[in-house]
Amino acid sequence: MTAERQEINGSGPGTGLRPGIALIGLLAVLALLPSAAVAQTTERVIVNRYSGLAIEGYDPVAYFVDARAEPGRPEFEASQAGAVWRFRNEGNRASFVAHPEIYGPQFGGYDPVDLARGITYGGTPRLWLVVGQRLYLFGREQHRDAFAADPAGILREARARWPALERGLAR
Repeated sequence: MTAERQEINGSGPGTGLRPGIALIGLLAVLALLPSAAVAQTTERVIVNRYSGLAIEGYDPVAYFVDARAEPGRPEFEASQAGAVWRFRNEGNRASFVAHPEIYGPQFGGYDPVDLARGITYGGTPRLWLVVGQRLYLFGREQHRDAFAADPAGILREARARWPALERGLAR
């Protein structure tokens, strides 16, 4: 702590200290500290901020017809809910376009276990379950397992909290 204090407050010839650099370093360390604000996301449908792809380019219909996570192809894309969705083939694309509310991940791809706790944390397309003919994505394997053990209870809590959480997300 003394070195940091000297770096921030140090002055005079020969000290070699640069207060501006020390302050930037301190701010960088503070930014890395865990907090709810850092972990939360602000999109209604989770998309890659650089590519605009929803669920990392995985085909949302494949979870239902192939029972596995399959990457989509660039030649089979559709835009919906401010996101670009990819599909393995034209049939999957057509099914999604006709019924995005069925094939799209519930809660915009946010982990329902975290939603039940009152926070928005994005799920990954590699951790998923189809329950009640709806797709759910999870941020952690433990969350998927907990959801599988009690989907009704978790969904009850997640659905109760979702409207308020959704209002807080970017439009």
